Parts: sequence; C-alpha cells; structure tokens
Amino acid sequence: MNKSELIEALAAEKGLTYKKAEEIVSIVFDAMTDAMVRNERIEIRGFGSFVVKDYKAYTGRNPKTGDPIEVKPKKLPFFKVGKELKERVDNDQ
Repeated sequence: MNKSELIEALAAEKGLTYKKAEEIVSIVFDAMTDAMVRNERIEIRGFGSFVVKDYKAYTGRNPKTGDPIEVKPKKLPFFKVGKELKERVDNDQ
C-alpha cells in the first residue's frame, strides 16, 4: 500500500472526500516526521514503534576500488514491529 492508496482507503472507510483524507494523512505523517527530527520515540500500541538510531563514524571500503573511506556519523529512522502486529501477520498464513 502506498500513500495514495492509504488516502483512498481512509476516504472510503470514513466517507470523507479525497482532499480531506489527504489532509489527515499528511498531518499524521508530518507530525511523525517532526517528532523523529526532534529525536522523539513514536509508539503506536498494537502496531509498533519508530525510533531514531545514532550510528558512529567508521572506516568503510569503496566496493569498486577497495580504498578505505571515512563514513560520517549519521542518524537513521528505525521501525520495530509490535507484538500484536507480528502475531497477526504470522497467524494469517
């Protein structure tokens, strides 16, 4: 499912216009993005949690030439699936 399919599903489920559903989905995604930018944890019970992980700098290797390169420290978003979602997906085979 992509963003436009999510918008269409919300509009159909709740009887909203596409524009209103699009606004709601954008507000939710923007709020989640802003929280992760502030390094806050997002937890949605029964679904999972989003956290930002810090990765330290390290010396890597250029796969083409084999030369060592310095990789800068970075932060990346990480999703951890919740127990309830994991069980629902696993039991729906």
